[in-house]
Amino acid sequence: MASRGTSKGQTVRRATSLRNRSLRGRRRPSFWRFALLATFTLAVGLYGICVLFVFLLRQVNPPTTTVQIQRRVEAMWQHRPYHKQYKFVALRLIAPNLQHAVVAAEDGRFLQHHGFDWVEMRRVLDDDVKNQKLGRGGSTITQQLVKNLFLTTERSFLRKGAEFALVPIMEAALSKKRILELYLNVIEWGPGIYGAEAAAENYYHVHASELGREQSARLAAIIPAPLHRKPGHMNDYSAVILDRMSKSGW
Repeated sequence: MASRGTSKGQTVRRATSLRNRSLRGRRRPSFWRFALLATFTLAVGLYGICVLFVFLLRQVNPPTTTVQIQRRVEAMWQHRPYHKQYKFVALRLIAPNLQHAVVAAEDGRFLQHHGFDWVEMRRVLDDDVKNQKLGRGGSTITQQLVKNLFLTTERSFLRKGAEFALVPIMEAALSKKRILELYLNVIEWGPGIYGAEAAAENYYHVHASELGREQSARLAAIIPAPLHRKPGHMNDYSAVILDRMSKSGW
C-alpha cells in the first residue's frame, strides 16, 4: 500500500512538473511577441513624430537638433567646456557664394534629384570596390539634413534605414529652397558652431550675407569633418570647390 501511494505521488508530481514546463514554454513566446510589438509600436510612434516635425518645418525653425544635443552630451560626459553658437537666419541673408559653394562641394545634383543621388551612390560604390575599403559617403544634402535634425553622427545601418524612411517625406513636404535654408543653418561648422551665420562670424568676423567666394569655398571645405578641419588649411580642397563653382556658372 505504501509503495502504491508513493508511486501515485510521484506520478502526480511528474504531471505537475510537466504542466509547469508547458506553461513556461507558452509564456516565452508570449513575452517575445509583446517585446516585438512594443518595439514596433515605439518605432512607428517615433517615425510619426518625425514626420509631423518635418511638416512643421515648413513654417517653424528648429530650436535645436539631435546632433547639437549629441555634442552637448559628449562634452558633459568628457567633462570639457561646451559653448554653443547657433543663430538661424533666412536664406536671403546667406551669401549666394556660400549657397553655391556648399552645393558644389556636398551635392552637385541637389536641384535634380529627389533626395537620393543614385548616380553619385553608384560612383561611390565603384570607388569603394576598386579601393577595397569604405571611403567617402554619398549622402545628399537632404540626407545630411535628416541626420542632423533627427539622428546622430554615428554610422550604422539603423541610421541609414531611418534616413531612407524620412528623406522622401522631407522632399515631398519641403521645397528645395527650404531644405537648403535649413541645412545651411543647422549643420556643424566647428566645435559648438552651428549654421552659416555663426560660422561666418567665428571664422571671418562678418555676417553670412557678406561672405566672398574664397571664404565660402573654404567654409564648404570643412563640412565633411568640421571638428578637425579649419578653413585656413583648406587650400587644395577649396580650389577644387571654386573650380566646380566656375564650371556650374557660379
